[in-house]
Amino acid sequence: MRFGLNFFPSFRLQDMSTAEYFAQALRLAERGDMLGYDSVKTVEHYFHDYGGHSPNPIVLLSAIAARTRRIRLITGAVIPAFNNPIKLAGELAMLDNISNGRLDAGFGRAFIPKEFDVFNVKMDESRARFEEGIDVITRLWTEERLSYEGRFHRFEDVRLMPRPVQQPHPPIWIAAVATKESFIWAGRRGYHIMIVPFASNLDLVRDLVQSYRDAWRDAGHAPGAEQIQSSLHCYVAETHREAVEGFKRPVERYVEVFSEAVRSWTGKASGQYAGYEKLVEAIRALTPEKMIESHTALVGTPEEVIEQVEFNRNLIGEHEPSMQINFGGINERDAFRTLELFAARVMPRYRKEEN
Repeated sequence: MRFGLNFFPSFRLQDMSTAEYFAQALRLAERGDMLGYDSVKTVEHYFHDYGGHSPNPIVLLSAIAARTRRIRLITGAVIPAFNNPIKLAGELAMLDNISNGRLDAGFGRAFIPKEFDVFNVKMDESRARFEEGIDVITRLWTEERLSYEGRFHRFEDVRLMPRPVQQPHPPIWIAAVATKESFIWAGRRGYHIMIVPFASNLDLVRDLVQSYRDAWRDAGHAPGAEQIQSSLHCYVAETHREAVEGFKRPVERYVEVFSEAVRSWTGKASGQYAGYEKLVEAIRALTPEKMIESHTALVGTPEEVIEQVEFNRNLIGEHEPSMQINFGGINERDAFRTLELFAARVMPRYRKEEN
């Protein structure tokens, strides 16, 4: 079983500075590489304390690439709707070369109305822009020269430079939350998928993941070769009480800034984001207790966290927990304690299964 780190900045400047956050993330990634974590992921968001400190995940992952040797680097995710896909294809290929073939390219549609408004992109075009952008990028990676005539992009005789190290191209991941069409589309294409259980309900998560696996199998892809990453907050301590109490403040900060970011859904609706107008209420209703009880966070002693990992494994099958360990302005001591305890007393339980 694989385990990853997920750097999703979600703090106020009174908690720490942006520079301090990135310095902390770099130290955690470097140590995580030594401890045997499998991947490190970061996000593209704008304008809010929810993710907005990281408008370009490629920049942070390039810095992490320089400090690590084996850990996989995942864009979780870049947004084709907000980027020129020709430029994005070249930048991702450059990161694949800097890391000597350690890039996993994750793509997302975005879901915060304010971001679409500022970039002057219609939300009802998000799926079309997303799919066309990925088509442009993968073709530029795999074809010597490309001429393209699409709905949003038109160009002639383009030779991408640099080319990716990985052939035919880096693994592709799709970020999906609650739109079934996204899960099915990813499965049919043979792409891996990144999910966010705490932003939905567990019955829906199970059904969406099953629809992804069904689409993967029905499209003729090798059964079992699909990969799923599940984004989970993680806080590990030596005692149950210490973990629960330590988790409370930073996750409340996370919910606070998340609620603020999705407030732009108020009064909005989009056919491509069915039900998202209810997201504000759902996020505001999140509490530390609810996240722990629903197993949409990994919180407790190492032994309790193993039980929580098993719960999620039974719910959605084999997957890779992608863990936020420095969310909500968590201090360095607590973030490193989670990193070290999880590596020392949770990961060995699953490494034994592989031997």
